[in-house]
Amino acid sequence: MRREHIEELVAEEVEKIIAGTALELVDVEYVRERNWYLRVFIDKQGGVDLEDCQAVSEKLSKILDEKDPISDNYLLEVSSPGLDRVLKKEKDFIRYQGRDVDIHFFKPHNGTKLLTAVLKGREGDVLTVSHDETEETLDMKDISQIRLHIDF
Repeated sequence: MRREHIEELVAEEVEKIIAGTALELVDVEYVRERNWYLRVFIDKQGGVDLEDCQAVSEKLSKILDEKDPISDNYLLEVSSPGLDRVLKKEKDFIRYQGRDVDIHFFKPHNGTKLLTAVLKGREGDVLTVSHDETEETLDMKDISQIRLHIDF
């Protein structure tokens, strides 16, 4: 089964598990690092705790053992997306409008591959941001990743 299909299948199962709870599915990724990892990121208002992650992990693990859709050996991780979460879904761009984001480009944009700007919004494939007192629109196809910016 292809990586994208695994992620879709797992996302569907997690949505069923968390239905009727305060939890939301943020993302699913199936990646190979040294080993294969199936990572599920969940969140809720006020943040998730260990019990939330454990409950989803146990239920999902049981379902995956029964359905056995993944032929490779993998490690299942269920966690919070973190403070510098990746923005992917439309609701992420609405929720974090007005916040600083780090925009990573595939190739240099105005001489840089990383831009920190204020998120103004996203409509389809167009991202609107402001930086240095200038509003700018960016094409999503040029962007590899958008994360919430964290000041240390």
